[in-house]
Amino acid sequence: MSENPLLYQIGITLIKGVGPVLARNLIAYLGSAEAVFKESEKNLAKIPEIGPVLSKQIAGQQVLQRAEQEIAFIEKNKIQPFFYTEKNYPYRLKECPDAPVMLYFKGNADLNKGRFLGIVGTRKCTEYGKELCQNLLKEMAKSSPGTVIVSGMAYGVDICAHKAAVDAGLPTLGVLGHGLDRIYPQTHRSTAVRMLDRGGLLTEYLSETNPDRQNFVQRNRIIAGLCDATLVVESGAKGGSLITANIAQSYNRDVFAFPGRVGDEQSSGCNHLIKHNQAALIENAADLLSAMSWEPVSEKATIVQPALFIDLNEEEQQLVEQLRHTDGLQLNEIALRASFPVSRTSALLLEMEFKGVVKCLPGNVYKLRI
Repeated sequence: MSENPLLYQIGITLIKGVGPVLARNLIAYLGSAEAVFKESEKNLAKIPEIGPVLSKQIAGQQVLQRAEQEIAFIEKNKIQPFFYTEKNYPYRLKECPDAPVMLYFKGNADLNKGRFLGIVGTRKCTEYGKELCQNLLKEMAKSSPGTVIVSGMAYGVDICAHKAAVDAGLPTLGVLGHGLDRIYPQTHRSTAVRMLDRGGLLTEYLSETNPDRQNFVQRNRIIAGLCDATLVVESGAKGGSLITANIAQSYNRDVFAFPGRVGDEQSSGCNHLIKHNQAALIENAADLLSAMSWEPVSEKATIVQPALFIDLNEEEQQLVEQLRHTDGLQLNEIALRASFPVSRTSALLLEMEFKGVVKCLPGNVYKLRI
C-alpha cells in the first residue's frame, strides 16, 4: 500500500465516529495522520473519546483502500487536496474548531489571498432579492474587484450570486454538499464551468458522495468560516441562510443583511436578524465596504485566462469522436454510441466540460466546443 501521506490524511476522514474535532485530537496525540493508523489498537483505546470499538476500526485500516481510490480520482481530475495542517489550507477556516480536516478544490482561486464575502439566502428569492444581489456585485466589482464571492451553488440567492459575480468579473467560489464528480443541481453545471476560470469549486466530500440534505447543513459552516463577512440577501423565518449567519456569528465574523418590507415572507429572516442585532443593515456595497473598513481598490482586477486543456484520455477521445460532425447529442445517445454506462458517460462529460472541450445544453444535450 502507498506511503503517500495523503492516503492517511484522507483515511482519517473516513473513520466512522471520528469527526473533525476528534480527528484533530488524535493527530495532536500521535503527531500525524499516518501515526494514527500505525499505532497499536491497545494504545489507541487509551486515547480520550476513542475506546475499544473505534480503536479496532482504526487499526483494521479498512478505510485506506477507499482512500487510495480517492487519490486516483484526485490525480486524474487535477483536484487540489488541502489538509488542515498544511499552508495551502484556508487560514480563516483553520480558526474554526469544527472546520473540515480535509478539503478538495478545483479551480484557480487563492483561498488565502484577498477579501472573501459569503452571500446566502432563500432558494425562493424574489426579483427584489435578485436585483439587490446583482447591483451589489456590480458595485463591488468597481470598488473591490478582487473580492471572492462565496456561496453554495443552490437555487435562488446562491446561484444568483455566482452568476452575478461571473458577469461582473469577480472571482466566485462554490461550496458543494457532495463530491467533485458531479454538479447539483444539474441545471447549474454551465455556471460551475464558468466559475473554474475565475474562482472554483470546494468541498469536504469525497467523490461518489450523494447530495444528501444533511450535507448542505454541514456545508454552511464552510461558507461562514471561509469568509470575512456573510451577507444574507433574502430569507424566510427559517432556513439554511439563517443557520449560516448564526455560525458566522459564532466564529466572530461580521454578518450583514438587506432589509425588506414588513410582512414580506422572504424578508422576515433578514428583518429578524437586524431587529435582534444579529446582522448589520446595509443597502449597498458602499455600506458593506465602510462597515468592514475595506478601502476601495482603484486598480482593475487581474483577468485570469482559462487554462488550455489538451490532455484527453482514451475514453474522452472516444466521446469526442461520437460528438464530432454533429450539432449535439443527448447523454443517453452518446452512452449508447460509445458503449459506456450512462453514469460513466455523465462523469466523463462533466470533466470534459471542466476542460472546456464540451458544452452542456438544455435537455442533457452535449456538443463540442473545439
